[in-house]
This record gives sequence, C-alpha cells and structure tokens, in this order.
Amino acid sequence: MEGSGDGAAAIRVMLVEDEDLYRDLLRVVLSHQSRMDVIGSFADGESALREAEALAPQVAILDIELRGGMNGIQLGLALRRRLPGLGVVLLSNHGDPEFIASLPQEVIAGWSYLLKKSVSDVASLRRAIEGAVAGFVVLDPQLVIGLRPRRGSRHAGLTPRQREILALIAQGLTNSAIARELHLADKSVENQINAIYQQLGIDREDTSVQPRVKAVLIYLQESMYQRDGPPGDLMRQSP
Repeated sequence: MEGSGDGAAAIRVMLVEDEDLYRDLLRVVLSHQSRMDVIGSFADGESALREAEALAPQVAILDIELRGGMNGIQLGLALRRRLPGLGVVLLSNHGDPEFIASLPQEVIAGWSYLLKKSVSDVASLRRAIEGAVAGFVVLDPQLVIGLRPRRGSRHAGLTPRQREILALIAQGLTNSAIARELHLADKSVENQINAIYQQLGIDREDTSVQPRVKAVLIYLQESMYQRDGPPGDLMRQSP
C-alpha cells in the first residue's frame, strides 16, 4: 500500500488472530485504510514470532486470548524483546484494562487495548494503531466509559473537566482533537493537561516515560472498572 497523499509512509502492520474469519475481517478493514499496510497475518504466536524480525512490522495487532503456547500479552512481550520499538494493539472480547495496568512501567509505552467489537469503529482502530506506533497507551472508548476513580486517589482530585480530558487522552486523542471534541481553544486544553500532570504528581522533566503514558497508567491503576466477565490471569499462564 502506498502512503497517503501527504507523502507519509504506510504503517507496517502484523496480525495474529486464531479465528480465521475474524483475521480476514481485520485484514479487509485495514486494507481499506490509507497508510495501513498488512505485511503479515498469522493464526498462532509461534509462527508470528519466527517471522517477525524478517517482516519488521511497526505494530502488531494481537488477539489477547490466542490458543496454543502463548497468549497475546506473552507474545507481545516476546516480540518487544526482538523488536524494541514495536507498537502492540491487544484485542479482546472482554473488557479488563488491568491487563495493561499490570505491564511493567519500562515496557508500557506503545501498548493499546481494544475490544474486538470496536474494530468496526475505524476511528478507534486507527487511534489504537497510531497511538501504539507513537509510543502512547490507548484504551478502547468502551473501557474508558467503565472507569471510575477510586476514593482518595489522585485521579479523584481532578475537576470534572480534567477527568473528561484525561479520558480522551486515554482514548488516544491529540490535544487538537480534544479541543475540537470539547469545543475549547488548544491553549485551554494545554493548560488543563498541565494541571492534570501537576495533580497526578507527574514530573515532566523525567523523560524515562512520556507524561501522557504516565497519566494513562495512573488513570488505570487508580480507577475501578465494572468487568463484563471474570478476568483471566493471562500474565501467568504457562507458555
């Protein structure tokens, strides 16, 4: 696939999904998107891991509940060891953002979490992919809707407007997109984000983790979520 009219190169995408029909659906959806190039499609993690370095994807879209020797989180971590700059988009039938929150802080940047039913929402899919490539943490909008601040948390100390902006950051919106969504000036959004960082205790001089990533991680860790089913302990499944 060629880049879009602005001359930007296409994002190289690898798919790993063990359901044949859903994998085909993903491939078709992405083939109709500008600046998206599916360069590999696999039904299991082992095959994807063998071919990943030769394919050199920029982002891997992984079913979190892969059958076989490894699940999507384990595969994502293994791929990251071989391709450190790789963005990862996890797909799941069940909402459980704790899977992302439980990742080590040193690898959290560049992971997105999307519900499978949201793949048809092209805007959410693109934000998840582009956010992962850019090194952000992007959550499915439906997951964000279910998040509530824990009592006494730093997140709970934000104003309603600041919580609204933080929720949009978690969905992968840029400052300009947030301004358009909330009918605010770009400068007003920037000021509010600075206030959010201050309330959350984020040191912008610390470059080890990007401030937006820190903010989303705190948002996840200090929120409650009403799950749609019992969570599995995917991080501890035996490979």
